[in-house]
Amino acid sequence: MHDDRSLVEARLKRVLDERIRPAVYPESVPLEVAVWHAPGEPVPVAEGLAAEPEPIEVGARWGAPWGTSWFRVTGTVPEAWAGRTVEAILDLGFDENMPGFQCEGLVHRPDGTPVKGLNPRNQWVRVGAPVEGGEEVRLHVEAASNPVILDYHPFLPTQLGDKETAGSDPQYTLARMDLAVFDETVWQLVIDLEVLGELMAELPVDSARRWEILRAVERALDAVDLQDVNGTAGEARSRLADVLAAPAVPSAHRISAVGHAHIDSAWLWPLRETVRKVARTTSNMTALLDDEPDFVFAMSQAQQWAWVKEHRPEVWARVKKAVADGRFVPAGGMWVESDTNMPGSEAMARQFVHGKRFFLDEFGIENEEAWLPDTFGFAAGLPQIIKAAGSKWLLTQKISWSQTNKFPHHTFRWEGIDGTRIFTHFPPVDTYNCSMKGSEIAHAARNFKDKGVARHSLAPTGWGDGGGGTTREMVAKSARLRDLEGSATVVWETPQEFFEKAEAEHPEPPVWVGELYLELHRATLTSQARTKQGNRRSEHLLREAELWAATAAVRTGLPYPYQELDRIWKTVLLHQFHDILPGSSIAWVHREARATYERVAAELDAIVVAAQHALAGEGSTPLVFNAAPHARAGVPAGGAARAVVEGGTTLTPRPGGGHVLDNGLLRIEIDARGLVVSAHDIEADRETIAPGRAANLLQLHPDFPNMWDAWDVDEFYRNTVTDLTDADEVTPAGDGASVRIVRSFGASRVTQVLSLPPGERRLVLDTEVDWHETEKFLKLAFPLDVHAERYASETQFGHFHRPTHTNTSWEAAKFEACNHRFVHFEEPGWGVAVVNDSTYGHDVTRTVRTDGDRGTTTTVRVSLLRAPRFPDPETDQGVHRFRHALVPGAGIGDAVREGWRINLREGRINGAGAVAPLVTVDHEAVVVTAVKLADDGSGDVVVRFHEAHGGRARTTLTAGFEVAGVTVTDLLERPLPEAAPERHEGSRVTVRLRPFELMTLRFRRA
Repeated sequence: MHDDRSLVEARLKRVLDERIRPAVYPESVPLEVAVWHAPGEPVPVAEGLAAEPEPIEVGARWGAPWGTSWFRVTGTVPEAWAGRTVEAILDLGFDENMPGFQCEGLVHRPDGTPVKGLNPRNQWVRVGAPVEGGEEVRLHVEAASNPVILDYHPFLPTQLGDKETAGSDPQYTLARMDLAVFDETVWQLVIDLEVLGELMAELPVDSARRWEILRAVERALDAVDLQDVNGTAGEARSRLADVLAAPAVPSAHRISAVGHAHIDSAWLWPLRETVRKVARTTSNMTALLDDEPDFVFAMSQAQQWAWVKEHRPEVWARVKKAVADGRFVPAGGMWVESDTNMPGSEAMARQFVHGKRFFLDEFGIENEEAWLPDTFGFAAGLPQIIKAAGSKWLLTQKISWSQTNKFPHHTFRWEGIDGTRIFTHFPPVDTYNCSMKGSEIAHAARNFKDKGVARHSLAPTGWGDGGGGTTREMVAKSARLRDLEGSATVVWETPQEFFEKAEAEHPEPPVWVGELYLELHRATLTSQARTKQGNRRSEHLLREAELWAATAAVRTGLPYPYQELDRIWKTVLLHQFHDILPGSSIAWVHREARATYERVAAELDAIVVAAQHALAGEGSTPLVFNAAPHARAGVPAGGAARAVVEGGTTLTPRPGGGHVLDNGLLRIEIDARGLVVSAHDIEADRETIAPGRAANLLQLHPDFPNMWDAWDVDEFYRNTVTDLTDADEVTPAGDGASVRIVRSFGASRVTQVLSLPPGERRLVLDTEVDWHETEKFLKLAFPLDVHAERYASETQFGHFHRPTHTNTSWEAAKFEACNHRFVHFEEPGWGVAVVNDSTYGHDVTRTVRTDGDRGTTTTVRVSLLRAPRFPDPETDQGVHRFRHALVPGAGIGDAVREGWRINLREGRINGAGAVAPLVTVDHEAVVVTAVKLADDGSGDVVVRFHEAHGGRARTTLTAGFEVAGVTVTDLLERPLPEAAPERHEGSRVTVRLRPFELMTLRFRRA
């Protein structure tokens, strides 16, 4: 037989595009359209419905950036259409390639009842099936004219990312507003041909199945009368029935489709627009559930559910009914799909506490999976947090984006720093926006790395990022793929159903130990420094507020601010979303975030001050309140007392220029350039700075990645570097125990104060940068005279070791990494820590000196600022302040302690006398991360702590109040029946901890 394959395939494409798809709507009549443009921010539905619109014609321009327009469409169904299915086609000016990224609408009936959302892949509204003819149609569309930020030429700087700079030019052209007859037979033929055509393209050319499909398609096309598609579509479908009925082979890959609409809680749109995106999407999905009995939809992010409940009660009622039916599924058990690298220990725990509690309170549903398809890598401390929250599975897709190394598994157990293992799945479909294309289904089957021992994978199905969700076309395709020869099989299932099957068939999967590092988007550890500083400050203020409020409630009866703390926690957790905290959102988002963090700080400061005054009482004794988990200057952890500072610091001229700081523990030499050329540990007689090198060295790189400007830094940035060694000023500071350094470069200016506190083994570097560069990367370097093949970076509830070498492509790819409050380098018996108050990104390199002592120089550089121009063209312009400390002679315990010290301020007020801690621990490796009252309002005291040094610990906690009972709990403060303290006597509780083990104790007060 002659090979006419290409001819038939080309015929299929043209006939589908030009004849069959247009015949889905064979007849139409125009609707009358009028519009009212809301003058400012979105208005309530009732106001939009009541407004008096003005006529507008198809072809007219509409919609200022970020505006809201209320369209009223009216018409009459022709009598001649009686007995047929009729739909309204409402095209606001859509580009079908941009679902979720441009204008959208929510359709309402005249009484305000929501009908469904409109987006580029969902432009229809059912009017009747069948109609009687003569029906009056009246619909109202709340249309959002969100501008296109990520256009066909992506990453171009734009002022459209903030309403304050976006202007008022109309963004869209009204395209089609019609009533139309919907021919379901033709629509079904389209789906038949799409499924078979897409499957055929994925099969081997020499396979019999491919040729069987080809011939069936050819016969179907022969049956189509191109002048009467609607009259001949049924016969064409009948000629495809046999090939569509052929069952899949028994060994076919099995895909669990989960209806999905990944909605970024903010990204290329502000938070307020996400509220509406969620309403539009959930309206669509509840409507689709009514039409499609096999369909199942899952939505994560409790915050988004809470928005629907608060802002769209009429949509919420439909959502609640669908949840009760078991088909609209709360997923993930987190407040938002947060970043997991940068949130601190408690914040990461509270993502699960608040997320799971919302779903439990609203629906009585407990999630057992963490659902994070789009998060930019996963910190090594996360597995035990997932488990401590009562969950046991994790889903993500993002690791498939890694640039260099292909991750070796799709189903595996992920082991965290404490040994906890979590059953984890990466969908081999390699997208969280699966649309049931044949290419996607075939890729999932081919790509699946666990063939032979497993055959299940998951496919999140629906348009996402900006929402939209699953379409009726996707559901129709999946029905044909349920059992189709040549294809993987597809069935709609909940996440829980998938994980139960996957774990049952693969009970002993491979294990991956340590962080799940994304070899992409590394610059999100640095972009938008103020957002990151706001997060760090808020986390520590929340610790202070809970600690002092709980102490005051127990000691003085001061009312505990349950509602205020709950609300503030949720605000902070929202801003840890994986496009807010990482700095990859538009300018509007980060402008609002800065204002929000300022309000949060003011509220928490008020809570802290009120509690401290209640505890201190009336008096003139100067008290220092120490919220850190370690004693400071004679003030106990979690208590207040007079501070005792011993020793002093001298400042003397340095021979050859510069200054010397000396406090008897460290001797710091700062040369005439303002660089630290020596940091001598006097007791150990050990130099910290590598010979011939200088610390406190600011380095400037060009920073223009190949794509994803705010997200990425590409390794070639290191090829060019400028050392900022010229100083405008190197002078003693006003206190006589520190040095002030001023530098100018480009359009920017840096002012630093280097100080050596009395009695402390740390050099403090306060850095102010007035930053006006673009597409530059600013680093602060510390070249250390330390031979270390690995170093420690703090992560949630512990630290994680990374190699300093680049032996393999996996190590080389980690050229920018995350730490929380410290990094630590150590040779046996002596180490160095670099601690920070607000930075996350850093890099570490090692070289061997070829002259002199031939020792090893290990250089750590903290990342200070970037200046990408997309999506925020003014990223980080302005004044920034950072604090770092170099800690010579530091063991890992010193690194932990100094990391807390630099982040937690001391409260200073006068009072009657010392305040004893509410709870104490007697082991230096045990760090208390939270002291609070139980969330249920019982008055119980909850204490969370962990082993922080990486070893085993046996510690006794002593409560500073009468205890009636103590219980080991999960993160949600629920008893763990299998866990109990080693010993409990009165107010003393003794426990044993594994390395990095976290534990929560709940003390019932007598």
